[in-house]
Amino acid sequence: MDGSGRGRPRSRVRLTAALVIVLAAVVLTRAVVGEPRAVASESMEPTLHEGSVVLVDKLGPRLGGVHRDDVVVFSSPQDGRDAIKRIVAVGGQQVAIRDAELYVDGTLVHEPQVDHSRIDGLWFGPVSVPEGTVFVLGDARSGSIDSRVYGPLPLASIVGRVTVVW
Repeated sequence: MDGSGRGRPRSRVRLTAALVIVLAAVVLTRAVVGEPRAVASESMEPTLHEGSVVLVDKLGPRLGGVHRDDVVVFSSPQDGRDAIKRIVAVGGQQVAIRDAELYVDGTLVHEPQVDHSRIDGLWFGPVSVPEGTVFVLGDARSGSIDSRVYGPLPLASIVGRVTVVW
């Protein structure tokens, strides 16, 4: 370089281009692949605690669908905000709660993540889950606003599946 500064504009352009590429990659990754989210309520305790951070896989549900027992983030039908709950039944199944115990298609579901000592006399259903929807419940059943309130969720409202918890 001859001291005239002619090399600087080229290096600034390269740096700016690199920053734009990195920023675009981060935005694309968060929009399509996955992103961290904070847990905003106690409705999934003891599995997820309020204030915990989770990694949400957005691509997996689009490619492989969602399944019973997946913990998912979705747009709440009540207020449009993101919510986190567990899928307990999928389209074509029947769900009921009898004295705090979950039954899917008439069969008792073992739920080690639910503290049944904190739930007293909870009864619901039975209801059929339409195709193209899922039925979600919070693990802290007594204080959770979930499909018992707003009904089955359309699959399109699911943002992603929780894969990692910090």
